[in-house]
Amino acid sequence: MVKNIAVIGDSESIKGFGAVGIDMYLCDEPQESGNLLKRIAEGEDYAIIFMTEELFELSAKERSKFAEKTVPAVIPIPSAGGNRGIGQKRLSLFVEQAVGSDILFGN
Repeated sequence: MVKNIAVIGDSESIKGFGAVGIDMYLCDEPQESGNLLKRIAEGEDYAIIFMTEELFELSAKERSKFAEKTVPAVIPIPSAGGNRGIGQKRLSLFVEQAVGSDILFGN
């Protein structure tokens, strides 16, 4: 089965993703982001789900259910409102866990 890529975010932040073939899920009501993520991730159609950083933070409870699985990978991306640095912090943490120190960002 072919796995696809999805993006969840507000309309302003994700409007360009459809042009490159990524399935877009609009979530202009942040409090609904967790339910939307759960519905999409449990469908087993997606290998990667990008979420804007705001929605990524708000859906922590639902994301935790997928943290131990390799698929789907839920990845934060900056929104149109700007970068909060969540993706960089997560990458730094993963590198530190893997090699014992933060060799990428030196934090």
